[in-house]
Amino acid sequence: MSARTHKPHEVVEQALALSRADGCVVIADEHSTANLRWAGNALTTNGVTRGRTLTVIATVDGKEGTASGVVSRSAVTAQELEPLVRAAEAAARGAAPAEDAQPLVSGVPQAQDFTDAPAETSSAVFADFAPALGDAFARARAGGRELYGFANHEMVSTYLGTSTGLRLRHDQPTGTLELNAKSPDRTRSAWAGRSTRDFKDVDPGALDAELAVRLGWAERRVELPAGRYETLLPPTAVADLLIYQLWSASGRDAAEGRTVFSRPGGGTRVGDRLTDLPLTLRSDPDEPGLECPPFVVAHSSGGDQSVFDNGLPTRGTKWVDEGVLKNLTTTRHSAGLTGLPVAPVLGNLVLDGGGDRSLEEMVAATDHGGPCLLLTCLWYIREVDPATLLLTGLTRDGVYLVENGEVTGQVNNFRFNESPVDLLGRATEAGRTEKTLPREWSDWFTRAAMPALRIPDFNMSSVSQGV
Repeated sequence: MSARTHKPHEVVEQALALSRADGCVVIADEHSTANLRWAGNALTTNGVTRGRTLTVIATVDGKEGTASGVVSRSAVTAQELEPLVRAAEAAARGAAPAEDAQPLVSGVPQAQDFTDAPAETSSAVFADFAPALGDAFARARAGGRELYGFANHEMVSTYLGTSTGLRLRHDQPTGTLELNAKSPDRTRSAWAGRSTRDFKDVDPGALDAELAVRLGWAERRVELPAGRYETLLPPTAVADLLIYQLWSASGRDAAEGRTVFSRPGGGTRVGDRLTDLPLTLRSDPDEPGLECPPFVVAHSSGGDQSVFDNGLPTRGTKWVDEGVLKNLTTTRHSAGLTGLPVAPVLGNLVLDGGGDRSLEEMVAATDHGGPCLLLTCLWYIREVDPATLLLTGLTRDGVYLVENGEVTGQVNNFRFNESPVDLLGRATEAGRTEKTLPREWSDWFTRAAMPALRIPDFNMSSVSQGV
């Protein structure tokens, strides 16, 4: 019999009851997905999947300290549950003391819905979206465009229990829509993406209309050399850059002198002004439309997460406050080492810049005669230098030329070399903050809201032949 025939909270309780370790954390992730895929203005595939992943974390106290062992498995049967718990205990007994060891979290009120059935998604999530997509196919076909893309919806119900009495639960919906429009000869391509919780707030017809405009812009082609250009970064590109900045904002690494947030001579740059614009970069588990777990869920230790922090309540955190570096990411352990506040990584990211212009209005406000570039998205982002957080990557699916407040054509793609920290310092305008889908990191991080940014001298380091 599969353990999945038992309710998730029952499996958590059974695993905790089987534990012989000094401490135990059990995480049951019940997940379901529904998806649609299409090509050439026609649906190609759809499907629904369900499954469960069980993670057992055992802690063993010894003379030299506390060790931890972690084992995660999918599709665990009832007969495999005790061997899974024993495997985690064996891993803990065979491990050296954990550097990040802390007392397991306790004293957190039990979730009232801990014993409820998991939330699930199904094809019903596309009940309104699918017919609207069919209408978009018809309009695209009539307009000489081909639409490609996919829509994916995932629901994960996480049940977390510990030997210290925690019983916590969180349901996390995650929806992504990516849509490409291509000319029939495939020489022109445009992309748009959206992040959503339930597909009730995405309109494929509006996205197709947006892409039709972009394909029209691409009918005129202009070749430009590498160089520094005034550039309008759309919210998706800003999100990709600042998510990488968040992932690189380890308080411990900064205190040890290894990152862009290290202060020369020792310590961190917390308190330094990063930009003259009133930019606030923040995360909040209760952010409307971008809700994420209100407690730490750590399936492993590493970087700035610790299995010992599982269940630790999270709260709204300002990483940059009105242009000033306010917080770096920490666990309880690294906070103790650095003297910084405890600030776990959260599952969303918002940049508020105080602006109210849309990207279209920012284009219209570009009234000088020199070239300005309007990007669609960034791709293949990689780190070059952690000391400055210099990143490199490519533009993709449309770089457009803005002249005197209008888009006048499409230019070639580029490779860029930029640091998001430097970009914040050089930005001269932030537009209106809106929900966006980070294209590069959409497999790992989807909950973001960003403004477009105007950069006066974005470094397009070389010409790229990509599309």
